[in-house]
Amino acid sequence: MLKNERICVIGAGKIGEAIIRGLANTSATSKNNICATTRHKETAEKQSKQLGIPVFTDNKTACKNASIIILAVKPQAMKSVIAEIRPVVSTKQLVISVAASVTASSIEDAFGKKIPVIRTMPNLACTIQCGMTGIAAGRYCSPEDLEKAMAVFNSLGRTMIVDEIHLNAVTGLSASGPAFLYIIIEALSEGGVKVGLPRETATELVAQAMYGAAKMVLTTNEHPAKLKDMVTTPAGCTIDGIMELEDGGIRHSLIKAVVKATERAKELSQQ
Repeated sequence: MLKNERICVIGAGKIGEAIIRGLANTSATSKNNICATTRHKETAEKQSKQLGIPVFTDNKTACKNASIIILAVKPQAMKSVIAEIRPVVSTKQLVISVAASVTASSIEDAFGKKIPVIRTMPNLACTIQCGMTGIAAGRYCSPEDLEKAMAVFNSLGRTMIVDEIHLNAVTGLSASGPAFLYIIIEALSEGGVKVGLPRETATELVAQAMYGAAKMVLTTNEHPAKLKDMVTTPAGCTIDGIMELEDGGIRHSLIKAVVKATERAKELSQQ
């Protein structure tokens, strides 16, 4: 799907670099087909050596001959970057944005042309190729454009096509979710320390337990409640722990966390 595409990543920061490494490590395309940009000459030279691709400081030069342009810039920089590259971007190029809360329509309007735009919402685990990315098509995208976007982000983990109306919820759940899960890992690890385990041991036990639990959900397609019941034996240890979690309102707190994060994403998208 991407073998013949020339990909330009505007903004070789954390997520931009993850995209480049993912594409190269999974052989989704050749490094010869990838270039990137960053603002400072010294950083560009350093990243070019590290990544093995051309890294420019001039966005216009970088994206002029690209067939796929990935805007991996901060939301507040989006307007200025589009204004810079607009003269050299045509409707034959596909633009993919990873900026949170920046709508596809606002990007389309900023270009002032019928540019195929795809809005994505990856999460932190994309940096280790174990991420989750929500993908939504703009007004001028074709099915092939969506397939190309999926091919890019499949190199970073899993992908899911959603209507853009749901991307704020994807942000609140999937993009913010790792932070909520890290708090859970930290708290359970503290519990392990409380009952006598060394901290490093407790953290490793918890992290692997969460990794395994998540993998079981994804591979078995069973409802989490059913998997929970498989662990919970009558009059056993687990049910006592679950009772404590329920008394502490863990379900209510986690639901509220997702709702609040989603509401904030919606607020930011309307600014």
